[in-house]
Amino acid sequence: MKKYFATVLIAAFAYPAWAGGMESLESFVKTVSSGRAEFTQVVTAPAKDGQAARSKTSTGTFEFSRPNRFRFIYKKPFEQSIVADGQTLWLHDVDLNQVTSRKQASVLNSTPAALIAAAPDLRALQADFTLADAPDAGGLQWVVATPKGKDGQLQSVRVGFRPGEKSSGLAALEIVDSFGQRSVLNFSKVEVNPNLPADTFRFVPPPKADVIRQ
Repeated sequence: MKKYFATVLIAAFAYPAWAGGMESLESFVKTVSSGRAEFTQVVTAPAKDGQAARSKTSTGTFEFSRPNRFRFIYKKPFEQSIVADGQTLWLHDVDLNQVTSRKQASVLNSTPAALIAAAPDLRALQADFTLADAPDAGGLQWVVATPKGKDGQLQSVRVGFRPGEKSSGLAALEIVDSFGQRSVLNFSKVEVNPNLPADTFRFVPPPKADVIRQ
């Protein structure tokens, strides 16, 4: 469960009240070059053996800058960082003092992170996802993204937009993996196109950290 908290990565900001989910997503990838937000994430494992489903909650911050740079910082209940510097994806588990690194090009295209940090336009997203409007629910407009590849761990992603709020429309991200685990991220204090210094996305493994390269 702990590792699963760090596997999910984000989606969208907001646009005019008349826009649907697909229109909002298209506007986002065209006009938002950087962003910053706080998040609360709830991961719920499927119920089994007659037991109730179990949920765990984490909180943190997220920043990104196109193309292909982002930074997730999980603060509670444990500290963990995910940093993409444009070439390498770094995962740092503070408790274990362990760092895992992977080449970004091999892991990002069919992940939720591609929705906000990688794709330059909607056509690029459609190469890896089947995209469609979903019914409005909970006062939000939704778009559903289904990975075209069948060998990944991601089943589907739903991105929710709060209509009519140009600066804080990023509302929710719902992710279901191939094991039936459901992760819901709710976003707050969203900033669109902030000026983020280049070293925001620089990661240097801490001294004496166990570094695993994959």
